[in-house]
Amino acid sequence: MTISIDSHSGFCFGVTRAIEAAESELTNGPLYCLGDIVHNGQEVKRLEIKGLQTIDYDDLRTLPSHSRVLLRAHGEPPSTYWIAQQRGIEIIDATCPVVKKLQDRIRACYEAHKNDEPQPPQIVIYGKPGHAEVIGLQGQTNNTAIVIESAEQLDRLDFTRPIYLFSQTTKSVEGFNALVEAIKSRLNKVSPLVGEPEGVSASFEYHDTICRNVANRVAELQAFARANDIVIFVGGTKSSNARVLYEKCVEANPNTLFIFSPDELEEKLSTFNFQLSTLKVGICGATSTPLWLMERVSERLSAS
Repeated sequence: MTISIDSHSGFCFGVTRAIEAAESELTNGPLYCLGDIVHNGQEVKRLEIKGLQTIDYDDLRTLPSHSRVLLRAHGEPPSTYWIAQQRGIEIIDATCPVVKKLQDRIRACYEAHKNDEPQPPQIVIYGKPGHAEVIGLQGQTNNTAIVIESAEQLDRLDFTRPIYLFSQTTKSVEGFNALVEAIKSRLNKVSPLVGEPEGVSASFEYHDTICRNVANRVAELQAFARANDIVIFVGGTKSSNARVLYEKCVEANPNTLFIFSPDELEEKLSTFNFQLSTLKVGICGATSTPLWLMERVSERLSAS
């Protein structure tokens, strides 16, 4: 059996930066993290053993003053900073620079147009409702931004009002482009605005704000999947990125299985009727999957 680990898998830059910040700050005393630092239970547990305490928003409102709270790579809405300031809490901001730049762009768009007449435009975010990053992005618009995941949800938009479209940084480029074309198509069919010349409809401005370091992984991952007989995809059960990338792996190689821990390996492998000793087995993961966990899977596989 030949075992290889995908060199392109593992933490993205933003997650690596947040975890390094946590490990560094833990040397200075107690540290809290608002939400799971990464959507991978194994990594969260590793850092909890080191002393990192995961809290939620209710906890944030009751922490003693001078507590130190790390904000993970996903970013936070302005309300989180306000609560921390009111409570006298020290913020260690590990928001991914790519996400931070997107927050600034959305906030600038909102501030520039919120008083437009006769009605302010619609700021639309292509993203997953309730996702930590999306919550932070919505907060830049005083929670007025409309979040949609697909063209099937376009009925939520008013096509007689201007539309400004942005994207969650980890969504697919293909999905974003499909949404852009669907909006253009709907605008071409909308009735002219009252008082406007015939054939004039609302304006549409779109911004591809997808992180290419994440988006480019699809092609790399599929090439890796096709090069192996069996693929073991390691990811967290809470990670939307893991689910998306796993499905892309399956497209390239149907003999792909999903595990979140090395302890699942034997049971999942038993579903394949293959003689492993003659095969090439590839191990890969999401942007939230630590390299050490993929290495543990490799070690477990070698010992089986």
